[in-house]
Amino acid sequence: MTDTDIVYAYAVLRRTPEADQAVADLRGVAGEPIRLVESADRAPQLAAAVGPVPAADFDEAPLKAHLEDLSWLESTARAHHAVVAALAGLGDAVLPLRLATVYRDEDRVRQTLGARRDDFLPLLDRLTGHVELGVKIYAAAETPDAAPSDTDPVPAADLNPGRAYLAGRRRRRRTAEDAWHAATRTASRLTDTVATLAVDHVAHRPQRGDLAGPVPGTNVSNDTYLVPADRVDDFRTRVLAAAEGLCGVHVDVTGPWAPYSFALPPEPAR
Repeated sequence: MTDTDIVYAYAVLRRTPEADQAVADLRGVAGEPIRLVESADRAPQLAAAVGPVPAADFDEAPLKAHLEDLSWLESTARAHHAVVAALAGLGDAVLPLRLATVYRDEDRVRQTLGARRDDFLPLLDRLTGHVELGVKIYAAAETPDAAPSDTDPVPAADLNPGRAYLAGRRRRRRTAEDAWHAATRTASRLTDTVATLAVDHVAHRPQRGDLAGPVPGTNVSNDTYLVPADRVDDFRTRVLAAAEGLCGVHVDVTGPWAPYSFALPPEPAR
């Protein structure tokens, strides 16, 4: 670490021989080596996975500019997640920290671990043996050539082009509205369906544009669930079964991930 570096923190975890071995092979968002920094009291071996990064990129002003660069943001998020995923893959609980959580030096990291140990330790106990699964529900995209339903009025043979266009618009709008209502009903039903499988649930804001992913249509709900690791397959099967046969609704289940939505990130100490 040089005088021009600051410390990037990836996750909080318990220090174990397996974690020490895992970080020895890891590189972070700036290609830097990752190491574990323990809390000052060294009990019960609470640690943070950190790496030195250049202040020229990660100090407050340059970081603010970088966060507007989607290409930089994507590559940084991937590198951040790779470190967290490697640590989570060890099987012990990991508390992922927010993207671009930075500290002036390792002493600040140690101070934060000590000050927040009563927050971190119960969370690590709670998350042990659990993973995060994402469930996104989409209402199908409006299709220009949507066929009329049995309840649609049959257009008259002499309908002029303008009226025919408006009739088509009304038909497509009804189709989109039907898909939206079906998707929202599915979202409500899913919450009840998986209540016995998940131990916690976070409803995130539905995503729009590129963030919604490649699925055509409108993202109606964007939720995450904390699920015991041995119930992942059952969870996925029951969620997808709940939406089976629903026209105009698509359900996407992602994960398992480290429990990003259920961790308690510390505020950076500058």
